[in-house]
Amino acid sequence: MRVRLSFAPVEGVCTLPVHYNHVIQGFIYRHLDAEMATSLHDEGFVEGKRRLKMFVFSRLMGNSVVRDGHIVFSQQFSLVVASPEVGFLETLALHVMDAGELQLGDNRVRLASVEVAAEEAYQCPVLLQALSPVTVYSTLSRADGRRKTYYYSPFEPEFSEQIVCNLQRKWRVLYGSEVSAEGATVKPWRVNTRNQHIALYKGTVIKGWSGIYEAYLPEPLFRMALDAGLGSKNPQGFGCVSVYTPRVKEVTQV
Repeated sequence: MRVRLSFAPVEGVCTLPVHYNHVIQGFIYRHLDAEMATSLHDEGFVEGKRRLKMFVFSRLMGNSVVRDGHIVFSQQFSLVVASPEVGFLETLALHVMDAGELQLGDNRVRLASVEVAAEEAYQCPVLLQALSPVTVYSTLSRADGRRKTYYYSPFEPEFSEQIVCNLQRKWRVLYGSEVSAEGATVKPWRVNTRNQHIALYKGTVIKGWSGIYEAYLPEPLFRMALDAGLGSKNPQGFGCVSVYTPRVKEVTQV
């Protein structure tokens, strides 16, 4: 399930740091029931050493300008938040609607609208557009014993392999059952070097890729991709996707 929250600046503009993911994440946690926020933040859904939060959010969408390391919205802008946990989104929407004026970073904004997206019909293959960069990585050991993070590009086979395994894990943790992923892939359809993004999240560099991807997924993993995101670091604002429908001209050119 997903909701689109639209906001309008109270004082003319809304100014945020260019790397604002932590601001949006904090906003979401503040507008949940206290018990839910604490449980989700501290525990989440556990599998071994992994703790999955089971939500994802997009980049802010709307007309903006970038000035001196900040992004400035002077008109209405929106945010997509998705989760397979309906109660999470219901709580978020109710808290935001009840709040009146909202604090987003150092800005006061008002809620312009809340829209609940209709459930997408299952498609295979399906084109998925990244509403926030998709990040896929491995932690590797150096020769000197130190650890390093290697981020995969969509043009490496590990990118698709890890996305599919990650979707299987999310389904398994949430529903307690396995989903066969034989033949499942998520590969670039319209992605180039301009789609690579480098973000800072609380001082940590994270690399991800926007663009459009062609996915062959069984229906459970298709649903999980839309509701919980592709790849890793979804609750930090990475991997939010939506179904993309190309124009006739685009189809004939591919």
